[in-house]
This record gives sequence, structure tokens and C-alpha cells, in this order.
Amino acid sequence: MKIAVLGAGAWGTAFGQVLADAGNDVTMWAIEPEIVEGIRDRHHNAVRLPSVDRLPDNMTATGDRAEAVAGAKIVVVAIAAQFARVALAEFKGLIPDDAVVVSLMKGIERTTGKRMDEAVREALDLPADRFAAVSGPNLSKEIADRQPAATVVACADLDNARMVAAACTTDYFKAFVTTDVIGLEMCGSLKNVVALAVGMARGAGYGENTAAMIETRGLAELTALGEAAGADPKTFRGLAGVGDLIATCGSPLSRNYTFGANLGRGMSVEEATAASNGVAEGVPTTDAVVALGRELGVATPLASAMSRVLSDGISCQEMLALLFDGDVTEE
Repeated sequence: MKIAVLGAGAWGTAFGQVLADAGNDVTMWAIEPEIVEGIRDRHHNAVRLPSVDRLPDNMTATGDRAEAVAGAKIVVVAIAAQFARVALAEFKGLIPDDAVVVSLMKGIERTTGKRMDEAVREALDLPADRFAAVSGPNLSKEIADRQPAATVVACADLDNARMVAAACTTDYFKAFVTTDVIGLEMCGSLKNVVALAVGMARGAGYGENTAAMIETRGLAELTALGEAAGADPKTFRGLAGVGDLIATCGSPLSRNYTFGANLGRGMSVEEATAASNGVAEGVPTTDAVVALGRELGVATPLASAMSRVLSDGISCQEMLALLFDGDVTEE
């Protein structure tokens, strides 16, 4: 089938390659002329995914929105989460009425506190059965290298989830399905905040015990938030939850981990931002998580501590001290 991918960053391009490897005709849309020209004419994204020497022949690119989505059965959105609503407004009315829109984005809108499924559906006036989200332990460079990996596709309509899963299943990439869109979205966005904290601890020189403590308490925090928002808790124990948390918190390929590590080494937020290759979605998501916790009546000690790091510049030691603050409680 024809599939459009909106956004030709590292993950969007890597996922486009997966879709092409699965036998689909893939059209990438990008706003940058040099990226469009590179993919269309040389099958190479030198700007965002230089590690892949040659993208599949059944991948092309365009800067024309209408051309990108014309005839597409699946439209994949891989735009920076905080800009998705504005960018998608330009596609409203262009996307075919029977197309399923798939989000690769992980984050919570800072301005509204809404998940990506809510933002995308509102921007495109999309019914729930035509929206799907993809999330899992999917570091873009490893996927681009065709290393074995798996993901989860969530959609209110399980048949549409299966259709998307089939479209991205190859001999190295396996997709599972669920109807728990809320859980998948919460896993994908909230784990980035945990990755910032783990990265910061690593950058500051702390070891395995500290990292394990942050990851485990972070998982408990995001699971509690997810359940309060209506998610299935078992989603947090699967690929989209524990799986993604392990990958994101354990690899310098993760932008959120690397951003946190730079903070732990003594960089300011501004310096860490300048050093980042791409967007660390955990940064704008942190305050949104704190606000969501207040709204749902769920304690968010880790997100609150990281919010202090980002807004007040407190040290890693001070951040960790905040996690130990308070009375003795049951786990």
C-alpha cells in the first residue's frame, strides 16, 4: 500500500525504511528542501539519518503536503510533539477519508497537558478508530541498522491496529497490538522524564544502584499516572512500558538520556540543548507530567524533582535528595 510519513527526522526516516522493507511504497514529507532532495534523488538522509548509506528504492520524498498524502492508506506522523498540532493543521482536509493516522510521537503538549492521541485527533478532526499510536523500545539508529526489535501498535479498532502492525512487520521488526491507546501514549511520553533523571545520575558519576532506583520508582510513578488516566496497568509491564524504559534509560543513543547526562556533567539547560542532536521530548514533558499529577491527584516526586533541575538548575545530588524526602512509606 501507499504510506506517507510526515516528518523526516531520525525516527521518522528509520520507520519509513521499516515500512519500505515490508513492501510498501513510502513517501516522506519534510519541510527542509535538502532533506527532500537527498531522500528523493539519492535515497539518503544525510541531515537526520546519515548512518544509512542508501534507503530503499521504494522510498521517496516531497515537500508538497497534498502530494505526500494523496492516496495514502496510512499516514504516519513523526513531527516534534510540541509542534505537531500546528504542523498538522496544514494537512487537515488533505488526508484521505479512509486513511489511518499513526503517531510515532512521544510527549505531552506543554500548552494543553494533552496526550498526542488527543492533539492529533483534535488537529485533524479524527475519529478514534482511525487513530493509532506506535511505541516501544525503538532507538532509531538500531532500527535503521535493521537490528531485531519489536513495538506495539495501539488503536481503538483492533482490526486497524492489526493492519498497521502488518504494514510494519519485517524479518527484523515485530509489531504487537493493543486497544490501550491511553496506556501506550502515557508509557511513551512519561518514560522520557525518567530517562532524563537516569542520564543525569550517570553523567554525575553514580552507578547501577542509583540508576535502578530511579528507573524502578519512575516506572511506579508513570504506572500510577497511567492508571489514574484510565490506562491498563499491564501495558506498563510490557514492551511499551518496561521495554521502552530499559532502552531509553540505558543507551547514549537516547536523546533524553544524553540530555540528562550532559546536565549531570555540569552543563546548563541551555548548553545541553545546544549540544543535543534533535529534540529531547522529556524536557517540555516534565512540567506537563507534574501538572497532570496535580490534576489526577497522583504524587510525582521524580517529575517534580526533574522540574526543579530544569527550572532552577539544582544539582543531581539535590535532585536525588528530593526523591528521598518524606516519611517512610510502603513500596
